[in-house]
Amino acid sequence: MLDCIIIGSGAAGVSAALTLRANGKSFMLFGSAALSEKISKAERIRNYMGLPNISGEDFCKAVQAQLVEAEITITQEKVSGVYALGDKFGVATQEGGYYESASVILGCGVESVKQIEGETEFVGRGVSYCATCDGFLYKGKTIAVLCTSKRLEHEIGHLCSFADKVYLIAMYKDVEMGDEKVEIIRKMPLKLEGEKRVDKVVFADKTLPVDGVFVLRESVAPTVLVGGLRVENGHIVTTRNMQTNIEGCFAAGDCTGRPYQYAKAAGEGNIAAHAVCAYLSEQKKKA
Repeated sequence: MLDCIIIGSGAAGVSAALTLRANGKSFMLFGSAALSEKISKAERIRNYMGLPNISGEDFCKAVQAQLVEAEITITQEKVSGVYALGDKFGVATQEGGYYESASVILGCGVESVKQIEGETEFVGRGVSYCATCDGFLYKGKTIAVLCTSKRLEHEIGHLCSFADKVYLIAMYKDVEMGDEKVEIIRKMPLKLEGEKRVDKVVFADKTLPVDGVFVLRESVAPTVLVGGLRVENGHIVTTRNMQTNIEGCFAAGDCTGRPYQYAKAAGEGNIAAHAVCAYLSEQKKKA
């Protein structure tokens, strides 16, 4: 079993990984090989110590080189669930992977697109975040897909292999979905409605009847990812050492609140990793 699983390859996750490596801990880092889209697209980063006026692209290249030097690889599977199992955690991915660790660090950032009214209410009752997990349930059905990134279009293609009709609510530019089943909508819905299950997507000017709704974002809301996690105003609540309300689960970076800055995220990642080391030591004493 691993000592730790880190979710997120932004500044917080990478900082945590480097610190755990320096302390000789076993871990996996889940995220994107490109690290963070938010960082890579930054025109200039002017407030990071030692790297004045660097472009986001060059910043990412420097970090990627450091990861190679430290022999840290990024597992590019999309985490779909984190489960507290007594003295360990189970981490499931949309690709069908399952991993266990003694601790977890959440560095999953924040999603720029807010949740839709009714989204949380209907999770597991027609609302899904995993196309490969639940797509087969909608064979011959009508579904709506809210997608925030072009990089997730392959998941829409997967859904098209099952559904008869797909309303693609595209929150990004340059949509390249040529499937005749797909109808593209370029506006945000107001809410999701239904009784036992979601059956309507409501816009300002119309209502679409659906059998299910898929929400495809780069990151999943923390409360969806980890059951029972304490969140306030959309941010994970932590102590000074980045401990969440779940023992062995730590959080760092933008997901813990403002300011949304790389220096703050990297510092919290470092603190979380040291807290994990202390936690593992205490658990060893109890064993």
